[in-house]
Amino acid sequence: MNSNQATVSNQATVYVVDDEIQIRNAIGSLCEETGHHVRLFASTDEFIAESLANGPSCLVLDVRFPGTSPTGLELQRKLAESGVQIPIVFISGHVDVRVSVEAMKRGAVEFLPKPFREQEILDAIRHGIERDRRRLERESAEREARQRVQTLTAREREIMLLMAQGLVAKQIAAKLGVSEVTVKVHRARMMRKLELRSPIEVVRLIDSMGLEAERFGAGHTQI
Repeated sequence: MNSNQATVSNQATVYVVDDEIQIRNAIGSLCEETGHHVRLFASTDEFIAESLANGPSCLVLDVRFPGTSPTGLELQRKLAESGVQIPIVFISGHVDVRVSVEAMKRGAVEFLPKPFREQEILDAIRHGIERDRRRLERESAEREARQRVQTLTAREREIMLLMAQGLVAKQIAAKLGVSEVTVKVHRARMMRKLELRSPIEVVRLIDSMGLEAERFGAGHTQI
């Protein structure tokens, strides 16, 4: 499956992968009635060949497929290995505790045995879409944060990281070998560029950026 997102849309997309046409169409109709864009597939092979739409989405996935098409669990693993983060709602006509436990351990939203009630599948899909929407919002915020960090000078980045370690201006000045006034000037500029108001927000920013933030503080720059 192509993990490059093909289209841009704020509308949620629900992908339904099931070899039973009646179930596939029934779920698709339910989702369309609730305002979602729907894409239907008869096998995991068909889905793998598809490009995902941009925007929040959820995958409704059967567990077993005929022929050589990958199973639902195999597709779940392939998606994870490819870095494709799409919430999955599993459906299955075969009760298999081992399979359901494994699917949930790997992050599935829900595992529903067939037959299921309409409200059950709709609730599971809604939870999946909400999860994906939060992920997209978080990733967008992180991208914006990285862009703002890139505007900092080397010294401002150093001060940002030292602030995140809990150091105050006097301690930062001693560590960098500069005056406290100089630290405060750079700190004020850094906070203004990052649109932050407190040291706690600095810590949250660095946490959201993960280990990448440490690279920004590499080296010491003379003032």
